[in-house]
Amino acid sequence: MKKFKAMKLLVLLLTVLTMASGCADSKTASPGKESAEKTSYTMGLDDTFAPMGFRDEKGNLAGFDIDLANEAAKRMGVTINFQPIDWTMKETELNAGNIDFIWNGYTITDSRKEKVNFSQTYLENSQIIVVLAGSDVKTKAELAGKSVAVQAESSALDAVNTDPDFVSSLKELVEFSTNNEAFMDVEAGRSEALVVDEVLARYYMKQKGQEKYRVLEENFGDEEYAVGVRKSDTELLKKLNDAFDQMRSDGTYEKIYAKWFSEN
Repeated sequence: MKKFKAMKLLVLLLTVLTMASGCADSKTASPGKESAEKTSYTMGLDDTFAPMGFRDEKGNLAGFDIDLANEAAKRMGVTINFQPIDWTMKETELNAGNIDFIWNGYTITDSRKEKVNFSQTYLENSQIIVVLAGSDVKTKAELAGKSVAVQAESSALDAVNTDPDFVSSLKELVEFSTNNEAFMDVEAGRSEALVVDEVLARYYMKQKGQEKYRVLEENFGDEEYAVGVRKSDTELLKKLNDAFDQMRSDGTYEKIYAKWFSEN
């Protein structure tokens, strides 16, 4: 009989503990929910996207966006941790709470506006067409029947898809995980050209030898870079925009810009 009572008591105790745990969980902030006490945030990036965010010769993260984020963090009174991610999953990672910023040459598009809130614009860009120096291709039209490389889930891919006649004229639009792979496909002669962010392409070509490549006069239009945050993070977005305003007004933004783009 005593054994039976002891078992009942144990079951009751476990039930109470489970209920208490459930109550505690219900009070825990959902992934990504803003908290006044939060002082550490995670920035998701593609660490092959030079010169915005990439690995230097020592394997350390470097780039324009890295410097800009570190400066913004100081002014916001927070710490930003850098997390390389699968770029095709960037919005999913953000809204799952795994990262707090998408910040790595992230182009403003209408479809992305439905998924995230954007900061103010901090850099202009365009989607250019790159071929090898010895290519006979001079225009978009001359790419008909040929393979063109592009990064998957990128603004370059979005830009190309706005011209369905161009896409349908191609032999193949080949998607790669990174822009580096797209460049290598062209260098290997498998694709005739690639469509890519100008800021990355100019840096890449400078490193590899500008004389090896040629940029067509035609492109797929201009665009703007901004930082993506969750729709719910309105206060965080305000603090970030305030930091951008401060950097522009005191000249810090121009110093960081000159470090990475002085020859452009």
